Amino acid sequence: MAEKKFINREISWLHFNARVLQEAADKSVPLIERLRFLGIFSNNLDEFFKVRYATVKRINQAGKSGKKALGGFKAGKLLNEITEIVIERQAESLRILSEIRQELKKQKISIINENEVEDYQIKFIKDYFLQKVSPALVTIMLNAVETVPHLKDSKAYLAVKMKEKVQGEIINKYILIEIPTNISRFVELPSQNDQKYIMLIDDLIRYNLDVIFNIFDYQSISAHMVKITRDASLEMERDLNKSYFKKIIDSVKDRIDGDPVRFVYDEEIEQDTLDFLLQKMGIDNTDSLIPGGRYHNRRDYMAFPDLGAKHLLYDKIEALPVKGLNMQGSLLSKLKHKDFIQFTPYHTFSYTVKFLREAALDPKVKAIKITIYRLAEVSHIASSLINAAKNGKKVTVSIELQARFDEVNNIKYAEKMEREGVKLIFGVVGLKVHAKTCVIDRLEDKKVRKYGFISTGNFNEITAKVYTDYTLFTSHQGILKDIKKVFDFFEVNYKIKKYKHLIVSPHYSRERFIELIDQEIDNHKAGLKSRIRLKMNSFSDYKMIEKLYEASQAGVKIDLIVRGICCLRAQVEGLSENIHVISIVDKFLEHTRLFYFENAGDSKVFISSADWMTRNLDNRVEVTCPIYDEDIKAELMDTFDISWSDNVKARDITNASPLNEYRRQGGKAIRSQFEIYNYYLKKLEE
Repeated sequence: MAEKKFINREISWLHFNARVLQEAADKSVPLIERLRFLGIFSNNLDEFFKVRYATVKRINQAGKSGKKALGGFKAGKLLNEITEIVIERQAESLRILSEIRQELKKQKISIINENEVEDYQIKFIKDYFLQKVSPALVTIMLNAVETVPHLKDSKAYLAVKMKEKVQGEIINKYILIEIPTNISRFVELPSQNDQKYIMLIDDLIRYNLDVIFNIFDYQSISAHMVKITRDASLEMERDLNKSYFKKIIDSVKDRIDGDPVRFVYDEEIEQDTLDFLLQKMGIDNTDSLIPGGRYHNRRDYMAFPDLGAKHLLYDKIEALPVKGLNMQGSLLSKLKHKDFIQFTPYHTFSYTVKFLREAALDPKVKAIKITIYRLAEVSHIASSLINAAKNGKKVTVSIELQARFDEVNNIKYAEKMEREGVKLIFGVVGLKVHAKTCVIDRLEDKKVRKYGFISTGNFNEITAKVYTDYTLFTSHQGILKDIKKVFDFFEVNYKIKKYKHLIVSPHYSRERFIELIDQEIDNHKAGLKSRIRLKMNSFSDYKMIEKLYEASQAGVKIDLIVRGICCLRAQVEGLSENIHVISIVDKFLEHTRLFYFENAGDSKVFISSADWMTRNLDNRVEVTCPIYDEDIKAELMDTFDISWSDNVKARDITNASPLNEYRRQGGKAIRSQFEIYNYYLKKLEE
């Protein structure tokens, strides 16, 4: 029954990544952007195997069915289904890549291989190899070792087979060449007649195999790409003598030795070479063997050079100011009288940095507390906090060291901030801190007044240009006192706080959201206005899904915008007729979490750091913040309405529709991300 009521989380995620692949296939998307979507598709798949596939594999290896955790699927069956889907999608991605390359040729951009080099390019290729590539190469002669040396996670290798003549006898020798990652994957070759040429570094190495192996008397040589993906889970030691900080550092180092969960190889590789590699690496049939094309690590296409071809890229948009907020003036003086909402990337992220820089310099600001989940590699946020500490402010930073794949960056900044006098809190044992909050204390007329912000996304200048996120700037003392209670919980976490305004995981979110849904059910039964509208990244908590099924069956209309995983089955007769779900995948990554409850005409609107996933409700510190300002409420629902009206990039995620079918409605074409930008442009003109 569970399998009929819910979509399996892993399968739903693969459906989401198929929507990313749709963008790569969409001929209305500029060509280089299509290549970059292929890169995103590949990068997503790498992370999926490191995390989710690895989890299912561990369940299966433990001899458990995992049916309860996996939405009614047995682990073994699920592994097979995932592999089948991935093989099919990989083949589709290769077809799309081939199509894009043909289209690029029409635009006088050719991606050539080692067999397509023109005579005038040979010297450049040889010189580039000798000067930049050769010094960075790691080459492993496999015949000479008992086992293959440790292959790095998600690194690409050329598996070389060389037929060498030794004392009159032909011997097969097998070699691995690690593709360097400290050099751009794409090498721009000398052009001719306005024709631009790109060669992948893989093919540049293939072209120079004779240079690498010139000391051998070989008769033939071939090279095919292989890649291994490893389990990315962190195994935390239980050594009581080690600090949490040290345990995280050691766990990140140990990750490089994670078990292999996927082995991808060029399907044209000779069988004896493949067999030799698998035997040497101890990879058996329980691991996911994925035949692929000539090139792996297509995630590198995310950084494909623009080559000055602006017509093959999305037009750059200029991030807008927030109406009523002047970057030249004091933010705090404005916040004293009114709340403001920043919606990146439509609005500039600079207000977040400006807030902290102003706080760092203002002599009346005495303390700053902030939660950090992911920072940019070069972070103005961190610099502002360090500046504040140097100016004598009491700065407290809760930094999450287990932000997956950003652990190293966060550790680097944690060490740097600690050296500069910032007080660090490493969250709560057993709970990730995913909340995005900041509160400052400012002395005004001998009284402390608080200012702060709450966001749906990370305080990261780079992702803020691509991720859609809300940030509420406020001086609402009740909300900010609640944020301070969250920090108190970090320091004394055996005391569970009571919050007057915020909904905080792990103690209250599930209970409070259920109360809000129940209120809509009661209102509908009483003939009062009722409706639920939710926007999030992922929706996989079965209990919350069951609750929405209950509301649907009671007659409550429910609109869901879910970018990624959605385990709910919408539009199922007798179960979810009143639930509609769409997903939008477009130029920007939809990252906002917005919750709306009609509440008999007195609507309740929230922004949140939390998706409705079990981890966000029960195993993380998350903050959901009410919106009290009526103008901001209306603005947020306007943007929801625009997204809901999308008939260009929205897909119907219903039980009845074909997989990822584009939502095509009559009337004017509405591409929500472009329409939202225009919405804010018009607000500035009013």
